Amino acid sequence: MKKWIAAILITSLAAVLVACGGGSSDEKSSGSKDNELVVGASNTPHAQILEQAKPILKKEGIDLKIVKYSDYVMPNKALDEGELDANYFQHKPYLELEEKEKGYDFADVGAIHIEPLGIYSKKVKDLEDLKDGATILVSNSQSDWPRVLGIFEDAGLITLKDDVKKEEATFDDIQDNPKNLKFKYDLDPAYLMTAYNNEEGDAVAINSNFVVDQGLNPTKDAIALESKDSPYANIVVTQEKNKDNKNVKKLVEVLHSKEIQDWILEEWDGAVVPVDK
Repeated sequence: MKKWIAAILITSLAAVLVACGGGSSDEKSSGSKDNELVVGASNTPHAQILEQAKPILKKEGIDLKIVKYSDYVMPNKALDEGELDANYFQHKPYLELEEKEKGYDFADVGAIHIEPLGIYSKKVKDLEDLKDGATILVSNSQSDWPRVLGIFEDAGLITLKDDVKKEEATFDDIQDNPKNLKFKYDLDPAYLMTAYNNEEGDAVAINSNFVVDQGLNPTKDAIALESKDSPYANIVVTQEKNKDNKNVKKLVEVLHSKEIQDWILEEWDGAVVPVDK
């Protein structure tokens, strides 16, 4: 009996030591095997791009596991809690806001592609056709606001205050609004396609990943589209302590490969655009 109890105690102690032990940068934050890489991603286009990278990584001895998310909150939470080795769904301004608000200690390890944000409407075919007092629906993600404002400023429908940094602009920074457009910016990003389909508001600002997921093409279906020189490239993110993880580095290398970039261009015909290394 004493030997049996001692064995249990030794086993339990070993488990505690494993659980409490610190890991090197090459160890997985998710506790997965050395050859396994767990990455969280939005359904479209991120997870689809990762699926293309999967067999390439397999040849390199890396087993890529993709965890799909339909919102912008859980992928960073899961990464912070060690459930993921990396995530791929967000752009740099959103990451910076999340780190500021929630105290995450993350690292941007590579920009992969740009999804131009667009304005969509079932009521008008051009921004200039919007009537006085028209309502524009926008996400509650503050990092999207400068992008939306930039589209409307480029179209000549609003002007921003002279002293505001355009990448930090909010709706309070609108100086001139001749058509008295009403911007409603309290909606969850995942709800915007529903709002568009239900013809809520007069126009809706939607990120391309949600649009493409519903079978639309931003370059054809948007009534206005963000310029291609947008700084809002989607990035691969990991915990700061794991930024030198060899499997994460290999993932970014594969996503930057000509094979993957050519596939992105062919698959989405300009709705999703790969970025240079």
